[in-house]
Amino acid sequence: MPVSRRASGPSAAVRALASQVHPVFMLPPVACSWFGAFLAGAVSFPVGALHATAIFAAVYVAHVKDGYVDFYVRGEDDDHPLTRTGCLVGLGGATALFCVCLVGLWLLASPGAVAVTLPTWFVGYLHAPQMDTNPVTATTGYPLGIGLSILGGYYAQAGAVAPVAVAFAVVFVVLLSGVKVIDDAQDFEYDRSIEKRTVAVVLGRARARATAYTLMAVALLAVVSLAAVAVFPPSSVLAVVGFAAVAVVARRADPELATMLLVRGSYVFLALLLAAVWFRPLS
Repeated sequence: MPVSRRASGPSAAVRALASQVHPVFMLPPVACSWFGAFLAGAVSFPVGALHATAIFAAVYVAHVKDGYVDFYVRGEDDDHPLTRTGCLVGLGGATALFCVCLVGLWLLASPGAVAVTLPTWFVGYLHAPQMDTNPVTATTGYPLGIGLSILGGYYAQAGAVAPVAVAFAVVFVVLLSGVKVIDDAQDFEYDRSIEKRTVAVVLGRARARATAYTLMAVALLAVVSLAAVAVFPPSSVLAVVGFAAVAVVARRADPELATMLLVRGSYVFLALLLAAVWFRPLS
């Protein structure tokens, strides 16, 4: 049976499957896997590559499942590049790749690394339709995946989870939950019309926006506080300054532009934290 809805043949099938690779949303989880690895100190690059690939596969599962549900189940999308069979092929292939990576982590790292990584697949697979209809899980699903990426990347290298890794994971979950609230506000009218309970629908636009920026502020203040007590490297404060500057500009923008700015601001935040952890310029 065909994989692509738009054309036939192997090349069309490959293009359709490749269309589910969304760099904007896939790069942060993969980068956070490596962030966790560098946070652990001495890095085994084969182990890091296995974990990062597992995270990529889990996010791919999320995108394929989300597209399938939105087009074939809910009828929300006007088009989708994959047939039903194509969606199953994408889900099966990504799941197989994920399992291969878990076996590699078991052999090269530890069973504990597998235990910390495995939940990322469930977060991706259950995003739609199970998690994305509740305001809490719809908001925290993607950030939770980011947090697990950090913890798994760290555990795969260190063989344990340290408080500093947990602290960084929590900071990212809180910060990105704020960004996700702003992102969901873009679809406020449509989500309300289909009774989809995002934070914006439940609280209203103004209170959702205030909640979002409160979450981001709490995360940034946590970084400053943890840097002050030497849990985080002192130069982590530079990441706070970088993201805060973007957030100030985004606060005056509409949800679409604000989301674009904040997502890119989170890239800057991650890059500066990675530099702080790896180079420790102020230590």
